[in-house]
Amino acid sequence: MDAAFTEEQHEIRRTLRELLLKRCGPDGVKAAVRTPPGYDQGLWRELAGRLGLPGLALPAAYGGVGCSPTELALACEETGRAVLPSPLIATAALAAPLILALGSARQREGLLPALATGELTGTLVVPGGQLATALALTGPNDGGWAGGGRAGGIQARPADDGWRLYGEAGQVLAGHTAEVLVVAAHTGGYARSRTLLFLVRAATAAGPDGRRDGVPGLLRTRQTALDETRAQARLELREVPAELLGEGDGDEAAVTAALAATGVVAAAALAAEAVGTADAALTRTVGHVKEREQFGRPIGSFQAVQHRLADLYVRLQAARSAAYYAAWSAGNGSGAAGADGAAEPGAAALALAQALETLRTVAAEAVQLHGGIGFTWEHEAQLYFKRAAGDELLLSPVHRLRARAAEEAGLFAGGAVRAGADGGPGRSGPAAVCAPEAVDV
Repeated sequence: MDAAFTEEQHEIRRTLRELLLKRCGPDGVKAAVRTPPGYDQGLWRELAGRLGLPGLALPAAYGGVGCSPTELALACEETGRAVLPSPLIATAALAAPLILALGSARQREGLLPALATGELTGTLVVPGGQLATALALTGPNDGGWAGGGRAGGIQARPADDGWRLYGEAGQVLAGHTAEVLVVAAHTGGYARSRTLLFLVRAATAAGPDGRRDGVPGLLRTRQTALDETRAQARLELREVPAELLGEGDGDEAAVTAALAATGVVAAAALAAEAVGTADAALTRTVGHVKEREQFGRPIGSFQAVQHRLADLYVRLQAARSAAYYAAWSAGNGSGAAGADGAAEPGAAALALAQALETLRTVAAEAVQLHGGIGFTWEHEAQLYFKRAAGDELLLSPVHRLRARAAEEAGLFAGGAVRAGADGGPGRSGPAAVCAPEAVDV
């Protein structure tokens, strides 16, 4: 692994940082989240048209820039630094990779160029708030997380002119504005139960209230979220027309593999974004303690404050290294796919866990070290704290991400299932290590 960035990668960071410093200050962020779309559409068009942000990791053949997940992660680090509200993660890290991996030639040629230029935005629709599960970040994604049987989740049934989807999903990133929905749905009934991905095309023209519900039977409602900069929506589908993503009758094994591979890239991008947010919070905190005086001297001159900031800096650098490695491994195949071609999200899940925990710690300390003003709406410290709390609610608790990474590394391979002391069923995995009956005395 070459730890040095290329000049092109440095240029991406510099250009994006300069643009966001001019166009996306704390006041701009607060104003953007209050609009119906939840983000500054003019700034998004500039980021897409001038920098090609949503197409960074897409091949040039489909209108993308042709870069790797590393460049996407670097861009996300800068958007995280500005706490930018945008559909970047939903479009570039979730929807576009799945269409590229599974879509037919017609679907790729018809959708990817528009996604790469920002003309269209997309997202992944997963029912039941199971985003981390679907992306194999907290465990295998070959279960019934999309809803099984006749009820629950989203159901798909064949129709004369394609497919029909019925169900609902909450916590869908940018789900109220995305024009391209990649929907995970359960089909086949009890006999041939399987989870497949479907495409739903929403209207491209927004109404006066910002809604784009141009598909019959589709109702999209923006949800009230703790982190307003990470817009989420609740989708209700009532016999919504859709088309299968890909060709033929659909291959569930290919779908789960593509979702897991997408999870590796998405986790690296989200980890880098969290690192950028934590870096901005720490930088502003350091600036504050240098200026804020107490007892006739800056509070940053007190050794106790210096030690706290030093600990945060060490945490931040460790999380940044983990995020960079996860992005590099996703783009170079190391950790992105195993010997059988299945994605191995261990490194990405661990990097995401470390980044989220670091952001939570740095944001909490930022609020504390800013004193009373850190709790107010007028100050930007609350933006960092809400992003930290919101991301962990969306992406699962940190301990589950770490448990997945440990499982992928085989740390609990010795925890074999065996009968307990009372003759009941035994335990395996992390629980077996801590279980009293698993300890030989």
